[in-house]
Amino acid sequence: MSLKPRNDLLGLLARHPVAANLMMAMMIIAGIWGLSKLNAQFFPNFDIDFVSVKVVWVGASAEDIEKLITEPLEQQLRGVDRAKELRSRSVDGLSLITLEFKEGTDMGLAVDQVKEQVDLVRNLPATAETPEIGRIINYEPIASVLIAGPDDPRGLRSIVRRFERELLERGISNIRIFGLPEEEIAIQIPSETLRELGISLEEIGRRVGAASRDLPVGVIGRGESARQLRFKDQRRGELAFADLPVIAAEDGRLLTLGDIADIQRRPQSAQTTVTYRGRPAVEMRLSRSKDADSLKSARIMREWVEQTRPLLPTGFELNVYDERWGYIKDRINLLLKNGASGLVLVILILYLFLNVPAASWVTVGIPTSFMAALGALYVYGGSINMISLFGLIMTLGIIVDDAIFVGEDAVTHFERGDSPLTAVQKGAQRMLAPVLASSLTTIAAFMPLLLVGGIIGIILRTLPMVVICVILASLIEAFLVLPGHLRGTFTRVGSYRPKRLRKKLDNGFVRFRESLFRPAIVAGVRYRWLTVALATAIFIVSIGWIAGGRIAFNFFPVAEGPIFFANVDFVAGTPQKHVAGHLAKVEQALWDTNDHFGGGLVVTAISRLGLGESGDWERRRSDNIGSVLVELVKPDARAVRNRTFIEEWRTRIPDAPGLENLSIKEPTAGPPGQDIEIQITGSSLLAVKSAAVTLKNVLIDIPGVSGVEDDMPYGREQLILRLTPTGEALGLSVENLGRQLRAGYEGYLVKGHGR
Repeated sequence: MSLKPRNDLLGLLARHPVAANLMMAMMIIAGIWGLSKLNAQFFPNFDIDFVSVKVVWVGASAEDIEKLITEPLEQQLRGVDRAKELRSRSVDGLSLITLEFKEGTDMGLAVDQVKEQVDLVRNLPATAETPEIGRIINYEPIASVLIAGPDDPRGLRSIVRRFERELLERGISNIRIFGLPEEEIAIQIPSETLRELGISLEEIGRRVGAASRDLPVGVIGRGESARQLRFKDQRRGELAFADLPVIAAEDGRLLTLGDIADIQRRPQSAQTTVTYRGRPAVEMRLSRSKDADSLKSARIMREWVEQTRPLLPTGFELNVYDERWGYIKDRINLLLKNGASGLVLVILILYLFLNVPAASWVTVGIPTSFMAALGALYVYGGSINMISLFGLIMTLGIIVDDAIFVGEDAVTHFERGDSPLTAVQKGAQRMLAPVLASSLTTIAAFMPLLLVGGIIGIILRTLPMVVICVILASLIEAFLVLPGHLRGTFTRVGSYRPKRLRKKLDNGFVRFRESLFRPAIVAGVRYRWLTVALATAIFIVSIGWIAGGRIAFNFFPVAEGPIFFANVDFVAGTPQKHVAGHLAKVEQALWDTNDHFGGGLVVTAISRLGLGESGDWERRRSDNIGSVLVELVKPDARAVRNRTFIEEWRTRIPDAPGLENLSIKEPTAGPPGQDIEIQITGSSLLAVKSAAVTLKNVLIDIPGVSGVEDDMPYGREQLILRLTPTGEALGLSVENLGRQLRAGYEGYLVKGHGR
């Protein structure tokens, strides 16, 4: 039976001798092009719509920071357009305000508007530093490089700065350094000397600042004779400052700074320090920017490590840990492995139910559809990441269905005696409506993910886009490419003459269809209400399992990784030596836990004084906190799970006076934030803190809850000063006395400059 030739696109491509091959070649070329352009990264690109305002006021209490800096800035910033939420934190010496903006906000304009509003606040303390305003940028980590050196941490400075320059020049987008204290030139003058000279520390600081500076003066002359005038007398070294004249002695001799002061270069106080196996160390965290490729950046890093490690000076050690790029590589390998094994199974099944030529073309359609989907994914602006790779793995079974439907129906018509062209046209025509309906249903099931807002929505919308790209590519291959290939195959084969093995397979399939499958379908239709009741019962049981907790709910599941960390928070005012001593005990408990499980589990252990990890983009700095980062061997290479190791480690960590919080966490994936956050507000700070402590004690007793902590530490003790009538009679004021006390205890900052 013949069918009138179709003049639409399906018919034209089926009849044309080379159109199918050309279209398949175009799909493959598009995939190769897209694959060469797609970035490999851990998560899809997403912007954090946050702007931070940071103000440093050295020596100020948290209460003064709150009243004199945070509250005035908050009042001014509440009127910023499209601001979604405003959060502030006031700690000793620091005010930090974070504004979250609505999705779709032009963040460049948002930063400018925040700067304008901050500039309108005129009553900030004069001794506070200039507010730092900037957008919080999300950099995706690649790996961390640890450089351990000799006992003197100053020996690390030059080599770490050289390593930083080399990596940036090779193409690493962003490097954050931890454990390399910022240096300062400390000018210390005995109080007796100040009294003898009759001058205050603040006055000497102003004179040093006025004499040590680069200052443009202007331009003299015109045309070719024009010359620029400038003072260039910025001092940067100890000897340069020592030669600086500051005051005349009683005998008329001009005293230099070196005559009256002890000048030395030293690390600034309250800095983050890192130790590795008891030795000073520095961490370099390598990250990629939005347009960079994680795998390419990792290759740059590994080549640099191979070239640099043999050239290290004696006593230095270089290690790489927390290699996040490895997760991407493992997922790509999983896709290739699953794709290869799935392809083999699909080929075997196709050869069982279709003849060899038809099965071959259906098999070729699988990689062709994948390649076209990758090309479409690049045009959409996607990337190769954990979400898109999961989508590709998930659609591996979907992508072949369309071609099987069309191919099987065309083979059936050809076996019944239709001509090659008629058979493929019938197959495409008969299957177009049901396959299109099935594909649209699948697309509709994933469409709601495109409507999810926020950072979660940006991450999740990659999944439906991958599914849509794959389904569209599969439809193109099944209805526009496959018919032309099958027509050519049927024409070369001639009439259908099955061989003995094919006859046995076909007869066996017919027996199964007629004796088992068809009666089951007939019974299901005949007793349709029973069928509906069974389906409803299964649905209710499934919902009950979820509601009853038998099937656990995890909004953003994360596979177990090798990295976790312990944070210790002491009450404000705790000496850093005490914090460092407890960190040493925490690390020793870690090694004891490692020995308890037979050893060989801990690969890296790094202690950090003054730095607390939160697991996402926010890290806390304070002189009363510390953390220990741990890297174990890969999960598939050990029998001990993270939870078991952490629980044993926690039991071995001793208590310590002044310890406010102890938490052991694993890094979080996806958007920042804790699993559950509870916000407590009130008019009294003491009442809020008391409520937080009570709530924390209640939550700890709930089974399955761990790592409960609050972000409002106890404040340090204060000494309240008041000016007496005698002091007022002497002409003293709170302002000038406060400046002198601040200069005496905190020093006077002359000038800050880059390294």
